[in-house]
Amino acid sequence: MNNTPHTTPPSPTPPLPTPDLQGSFPGPFATSPHAEAIEQHTAHWLHNFPLVRSPNELKTLCNITAQGVARVLPTADQDGLFLCADLFLWLTAFDDTHGETEGARDTARLARRISQCVHLLAGHDQPASETNAYTAALQDLLHRFREQSTPTQYLRLTAHLRDNLFGILWEAHHLDRPDQVTLNDYRAMRPHTVFVRTVMATAEVALTYELTENERASTAVRELENAVADLAGWINDLASYAKETERGGPPPLSLPTLLIQHHECDLEEAFRQASRMCEDQASTARLRITELSVNGKNTLADHARAMEAVAASYVWHIGHARYEG
Repeated sequence: MNNTPHTTPPSPTPPLPTPDLQGSFPGPFATSPHAEAIEQHTAHWLHNFPLVRSPNELKTLCNITAQGVARVLPTADQDGLFLCADLFLWLTAFDDTHGETEGARDTARLARRISQCVHLLAGHDQPASETNAYTAALQDLLHRFREQSTPTQYLRLTAHLRDNLFGILWEAHHLDRPDQVTLNDYRAMRPHTVFVRTVMATAEVALTYELTENERASTAVRELENAVADLAGWINDLASYAKETERGGPPPLSLPTLLIQHHECDLEEAFRQASRMCEDQASTARLRITELSVNGKNTLADHARAMEAVAASYVWHIGHARYEG
């Protein structure tokens, strides 16, 4: 006779709410035929500039970058695809290694690393101190972007890269202290930490179009870019929340955490609110894409299609193995 006491197995935890983006970005998403070539190129580039030491991490990073860039720039040529992929490899590796891994422990050291990059972004040919893999790779990238960009495009790109580096430092400083960050501050900074504004800038370079200042300042373009920027950061927050909380410690610096603090709600309600916010921004983006594309072939239509692909790439990439818990 079995005398083991009967126990009822715990009920599975119900899944948290997620945004329904099918109405605005239903897919399937256009993808460049060069995705495999991008992945091979990025692996070769990382051999020349060893930013990632772990073979498994390198493989995963090259794959998600190649597949993501293939969706951001489905019509770009190989040179443009390779250049943009290398840039986002650099940004992601810098953030993973120096921002998230080291930054929270030693923000002063992170600031010194960033200062070397800012020195290059300011137009100086040599880093402020000794060259390492990251500064050497950045020099390579800036040289190639100068060759492919207009002067205005290059200045806009380097400005966004400075924003990214400041965002990495800001995030590292607050990583273990999300209670010191307001919801409004987080919403303002999130596009810079998810690099989406830099993705937008590189799209103009790779697709060889350029908005005028009046076009860029128009209400439709500003609302489209803001909606895509918000959507990119927020869906990333929802997708990565489980992975970021599995190791314990303080709650992650992300939208659900800030919504819990701001509205004094539980995690499920925070995810529900965040999902609605994502759906609203996706609807706004789709509305503006339709509006700007109505005339068919002009620069505004080109930009609308580019922003559509940027949004689609973020919708796609949150399902990648990199974000699994």
